[in-house]
Amino acid sequence: MNRSSGRFVVWGDIHRQRYLTEEGALMRTIDGLPAHILLVHAVVVLVPLTAVLLALAALWPAARRSLIWLVAALAVVTAVLTPLTVEAGESLAERFGESEAVRTHADLGSTMNYFVFPLVVLAGLLLFAHVRDGRGKPLRRPLAAGLAVLILIAGVAATVQVYRVGESGARAVWGVTASD
Repeated sequence: MNRSSGRFVVWGDIHRQRYLTEEGALMRTIDGLPAHILLVHAVVVLVPLTAVLLALAALWPAARRSLIWLVAALAVVTAVLTPLTVEAGESLAERFGESEAVRTHADLGSTMNYFVFPLVVLAGLLLFAHVRDGRGKPLRRPLAAGLAVLILIAGVAATVQVYRVGESGARAVWGVTASD
């Protein structure tokens, strides 16, 4: 407990802290920085990276043999980090107050779980197809093609949504548009 600053510190995994301020606002931090600020960069990189590698693995069997386990792991990590990022963002918004721009960003951000979850499911299905193929029981061509189409749709949707969320977050923080 750190009483000298008037804050109660509870240590969690990998230096994650929760500060309970005098006003009662909860703010998650990593090494003293708001967790949302750090986690959001991981999500912004991992969602499109996972989508691109998943699409590559779905469309190119040679790439699938090399990438499938990495893609599955990235999808799981992304699925874990996304709700943590949303939660940390909500804590940050509570701490500093909400404007209309912050509310828009929070509303868009809260939808990211719905875009990341399909990537995890589809990565799992592609992993299943890869294991079947290794056992000499490949998916029928229409099923494999359907899976690839779903992966492309989910990947594009998740990438577009992460852009929309990030753009609204930049607008909320900086209050500028590209034309300014």
